[in-house]
Amino acid sequence: MSKCAFISGASRGIGKGIAEVLAKAGYNLALCCVNNIDSLSDYAAALHNTYGVHAKAYKMDVASMKDWENVASEVMSEFGFVDVVINNAGISYIGLITDMDTDDWDRIISTNLDSVFYSTKVFLRSMINRKLGHIINISSMWGDKGASCEVAYSTTKGGINAFTKALAKEVAPSNISVNAISCGVINTDMNSCFSDEEISSLIDEIPVGRLGTPTEVGQLILSILNSPSYMTGQIIGLDGGI
Repeated sequence: MSKCAFISGASRGIGKGIAEVLAKAGYNLALCCVNNIDSLSDYAAALHNTYGVHAKAYKMDVASMKDWENVASEVMSEFGFVDVVINNAGISYIGLITDMDTDDWDRIISTNLDSVFYSTKVFLRSMINRKLGHIINISSMWGDKGASCEVAYSTTKGGINAFTKALAKEVAPSNISVNAISCGVINTDMNSCFSDEEISSLIDEIPVGRLGTPTEVGQLILSILNSPSYMTGQIIGLDGGI
């Protein structure tokens, strides 16, 4: 029987790379985004045509519990169940904490951290009933190390790491694994705020001498899905040894 994966923030970057890797592996896909639904729908159709999987795009704001409830209902009606939930959607804020206003803070906390709670609320009960499931959260090395001028972003990723470890303990008796990938510098649009010189300086700090790719994140997710169920509650680094 084909398995179904739900991926948030799937219209570009890491989410898009994950979607292709899982489609190639035969996973049906429920993909969501907030701003690029037309391009995501085209991408879902392309994945279907290339790999023969059932793929559908949904428009939703991951910071809205109401959107999660509505989309989860549509996804369950369309696919019947979700085996894998990948919480990938996220935004960043670059700047001094003293220059950050409360609206910016609330927006990044809601988008990056509240959304992980919301997805758990709408999908976990079905997984518990089936005694089967994987939740994989896309985190960042800054959740552990902390990044200057990215205090809010680092806070959300640190929260995701703690959420991952705690939830893994809570749902382990139901045969559900919960893990996170702590990404280093991945080559996505999120890094467009940096100059070529700044990117070059970042690369100089990475032992493997390059940025990571969205495809590599997808490949690691596939490895996690194929790992023994005894592996849960882990924050797995993918950072080139930085």
